[in-house]
Amino acid sequence: MSKRLQVLMEESELAAIKKSARRQKMTTAEWVRQALRAARRAEPAGDVTRKLAAIRRAAQYSFPTGDIDQMLAEIESGYLSGPGPRR
Repeated sequence: MSKRLQVLMEESELAAIKKSARRQKMTTAEWVRQALRAARRAEPAGDVTRKLAAIRRAAQYSFPTGDIDQMLAEIESGYLSGPGPRR
């Protein structure tokens, strides 16, 4: 079910939004919905503090690594020699 959202803004700001919507050949309402969706997608998912703590914890370790070109070649050969995609 759709719900109505009322937002108050300055006339100049609304005029700019309407102009942007017209340029993109969409209604002002659709332009606002898309802008809000994009803003939600850009928002980090999860707790940033927890993510940073995990990265700092992982950075304390020193694991052996291989040559990046060799690792990428091995990954690619695995893709080519393995079974096809599962469906």
